[in-house]
Amino acid sequence: MGRTIRVAAVQAEPVWNNLQGAVGKTISIIQCAANEGANVIGFPEVWIPGFPWSIWSRGAVENTPYMNEYFKNSLERESPEMDQIRSAVKDAGMFCVLGYSERYRGSLYMAQSFIDENGDIVHHRRKMKPTHIERGYWGDGQGASIQPVAKTSFGNIGALNCWEHLQPLLKYFEYSQDVEIHIASWPPIWDIKEGIEWADHMTAEMSTKICQTMAVEGTCFVLVCTQVMSEESRKINNLEDFKFAQCPGGGFSMIFDAFGKPLVKALPPGEEGILYADVDLDLKRQAQQSLDVIGHYSRPDLLSLNVTATEAEPIVLLKENEPRH
Repeated sequence: MGRTIRVAAVQAEPVWNNLQGAVGKTISIIQCAANEGANVIGFPEVWIPGFPWSIWSRGAVENTPYMNEYFKNSLERESPEMDQIRSAVKDAGMFCVLGYSERYRGSLYMAQSFIDENGDIVHHRRKMKPTHIERGYWGDGQGASIQPVAKTSFGNIGALNCWEHLQPLLKYFEYSQDVEIHIASWPPIWDIKEGIEWADHMTAEMSTKICQTMAVEGTCFVLVCTQVMSEESRKINNLEDFKFAQCPGGGFSMIFDAFGKPLVKALPPGEEGILYADVDLDLKRQAQQSLDVIGHYSRPDLLSLNVTATEAEPIVLLKENEPRH
């Protein structure tokens, strides 16, 4: 007997810099997916309160008012707003990987909370290394964040953010945990338009290929979950002169099977929607018969990975007479 799970990949526009509005839209999407019988749903990177592309389009000083609002509208893990989302997931009876900008005291983190069908956060991780200019606004993940997989009623579910999918050692560690369903969370990303100079590896097309490669390498189902941006939101996000942003657009959501095969038809890049697929988790074992990068297709005698999963603390209290290092 196969283990068939109905999965849902979100492609939608955030409620930019509006925490309450974002919570409401998140709950609405969860309810919609529940009505379609989804068991597992994935959201984009920093879905709440949206990915601030203005950090790329404007200088830090000019961007200060925008990012002050962004900080205030980021989501705390322990908060009434998160409680509302957890309650909605419980009512839906599904498993949710929620991407959001996590506000913790005076810092922000690019977080993913794994919420089970009981409404409990069974795992929580932060992006290990924010990408490029992101490092000026979000902190690094520590300790528990290197663990990308949770064992759930719907299979072993993993998740990474954006260019974490280009971290080969982090992905290999995830494969070692027998991941079956992977949530690939991304911001809105556009393909290059003629006459615009931009990095070729930072496009929607390349990001999709990266996720498809992970499906093949990890012999897992991959849900690519992305944001979109409307033309009306360009000004809200300080992107009036940012030619790379092609609005409406930015979405490239997809669902791949454990052989890397696309299972659904992609939505237009500017269209909001939810992609659904019924996946048989036993397909993973079929794929692994010929490709198991942790098992028969590995050489641990020659190549292996060391992992430090200890949480780094900013303050360590030493006992009296305890030697100092």
